[in-house]
Amino acid sequence: MTTFTLEQVVPWGRTLGEYQAMFRLDATDLAKKILGCGDGPASFNAELTRRGGSVISVDPLYAFDRQEISQRIEETSAQVLAQLQRNRDQFVWDRIGSVAELGQLRHETMATFLADYDAGRAQGRYLLAALPDLPFADAAFDLALCSHFLFLYSDHLDTDFHCRALRDLCRVAVEIRVFPLLDLGGRKSPHLEPVLACLANAGLSTAIEPVHYEFQRGANQMLRITRPD
Repeated sequence: MTTFTLEQVVPWGRTLGEYQAMFRLDATDLAKKILGCGDGPASFNAELTRRGGSVISVDPLYAFDRQEISQRIEETSAQVLAQLQRNRDQFVWDRIGSVAELGQLRHETMATFLADYDAGRAQGRYLLAALPDLPFADAAFDLALCSHFLFLYSDHLDTDFHCRALRDLCRVAVEIRVFPLLDLGGRKSPHLEPVLACLANAGLSTAIEPVHYEFQRGANQMLRITRPD
């Protein structure tokens, strides 16, 4: 049986609505000062900014200009969709009915990001930065979100990287939420348990909570991390 694999992190954006479902974001959460870590070409920042929200997105992708990112999306989208087609049984096709429908949704989402990118970069909403060391002051954000990077790319990023990354997220934000907790092949990340121990040793509180989102089969939980008062 084949499993979904990628040789490197690819740009693949998700919507505000998906962020709300993945991270259990309510109106109170959306009114907070938010850091999106590894947002890539998500439309989350563009959509939330239009609604009056305060969000900064960071990603190594933002080293490139709009045309270069668009080209990178075009180069990798076919690869991702082909993998999805070959491994359809590893995904839940209820909200999204087909690979073609998913491709259209992702294209529209990333087009929204690209249309906002130049203005967002000029306004400081899209910043070049990367885990595990973030260029922000302590407690600069109320809430940090990390979508489809930590734990998902478990074959690419080791336990030490995860611990360092999450400790730094806990430095710059009061609360952290991470989704999903499975790797690309749909298995529970081998880093999860040692990372939980690492965070506990650092005096941080953790909880694994169900979410109202599941596309990758079994990926329906997020990790919530909070600092002591």
